[in-house]
Amino acid sequence: MPVNPANPLIEQAMREKLLAAAASVGSALVLVALKIFLTTSTGSLGVLSEALHSSLDLIAAVITFLSVRVSDRPPDSSHTYGHAKIESFAAFVETFLLLLTALYIIYEAVHRVFFHDAHIRPTVVSFLILLLCLAIDVVRSRALTRVAHQYQSEALEADALHFSTDVWSTAVVILGLAAVAVGERFGLRWLGFADPIAALVVAGVVIRVGWQLGRRTMDALVDAAPSGLQQRIASTVSKLDGVLATERVRVRRVGKRHFVDVTISVPRTATFDQVHAISDTVERRVEEIVPADVMVHMEPRAHANEGVFDRIRAIAQRRGQAIHEISANQLGSRLYVELHLEVDESLTLRSAHRAASELERDILAEVPEAAEVYIHIEPLGTHIASGDTMQDLGAAVQAFTNSLRADFRQLLDCHQVHVRRVERKILVSCHCTMEGQLPITEVHDVTAALENRVREHFPQISRITIHPEPPGEN
Repeated sequence: MPVNPANPLIEQAMREKLLAAAASVGSALVLVALKIFLTTSTGSLGVLSEALHSSLDLIAAVITFLSVRVSDRPPDSSHTYGHAKIESFAAFVETFLLLLTALYIIYEAVHRVFFHDAHIRPTVVSFLILLLCLAIDVVRSRALTRVAHQYQSEALEADALHFSTDVWSTAVVILGLAAVAVGERFGLRWLGFADPIAALVVAGVVIRVGWQLGRRTMDALVDAAPSGLQQRIASTVSKLDGVLATERVRVRRVGKRHFVDVTISVPRTATFDQVHAISDTVERRVEEIVPADVMVHMEPRAHANEGVFDRIRAIAQRRGQAIHEISANQLGSRLYVELHLEVDESLTLRSAHRAASELERDILAEVPEAAEVYIHIEPLGTHIASGDTMQDLGAAVQAFTNSLRADFRQLLDCHQVHVRRVERKILVSCHCTMEGQLPITEVHDVTAALENRVREHFPQISRITIHPEPPGEN
């Protein structure tokens, strides 16, 4: 669904994300300046590693700011899934910068331990500045984490991880400088190794966090499905009414939104309206599991307990033919099937018979238990004819039908009789009230018998249609 940039909620989200990203850039500038000053004043490798770390954080913060500006743009003709993946790409670049920083810190730490004895000058001012940097890291990390989780922004989450690592690395540097200061005061020269060791600890933290972040962003870039989500959707959809099975589920994540493709099997005898309703149900259920743009593809399948009549209906439906009045009779080991086929009223007998013969062949091929198939051909109603009402005959038909209640105990009343002459034919329709608890098969037999009795008494009638209804629902 395209994103509407005029939506107030979306505009608020964009403002908050941009504000958080801009504040991150400002904080990074302050931290870089403070740590460069400390590096020159103390000569500490730990502080130098922190200065380099913060310098790359500044670059990462600028990348985050630029990516956030682009990621919330609505989909267009070139980016039909939107622009949210720019945040994943930005997070991946930040991961590379983190690992690059860690490698340099490791190199310098090893060099100082084995080949170079640097003189470190810890001062009270350096500790105060580091504590100030620590406070800035804590505040900025929490602010970024809040906005990142609220709007599921990968770029802001990566930036927050940068600053959360700064919190731990700055604390380690403070401990390293403190150990050096204690060593100078009490003549414990071996404590001088605390500074490069502190730098190695910082590098380890950076590598660990960078690896975690890189793995997540890589998953987003290569469309890896969130763990367990595919199975959860498949299991839930399979339990919905009308769904025979979930054949395939594909999930991809773009920013905070998911795109879900679901292929399900549905009864092949279901109507188009029924299939569409099933599709809507699947979409709603998936959206309850995860915010998603859902695409449902349906495959017609025969369900496990599909009977003979359902198979015949499915065959006719596949051929685009309308059938009704299906019946079957078992005589010994042979099954005889009868049905009515509706064809275009403009067809000739030869064309209509060809259509019926093709349907018969398909039924015999796909319903092996059927020994014979008999098809009654009738015109498909498409023409609306005009006619004249015959009220006197209508009253006579109503009176005669009500007189048959002694012969048909199921018949309670006949009413709303309409008789009309249409294209030299007399057609009758009426309502007959019968007990509501009667099985529909018995009702069908009674209405058929009533229609025969009426036509016998009024031979001029071409067709009579009886609408049965229970009492009180006229």
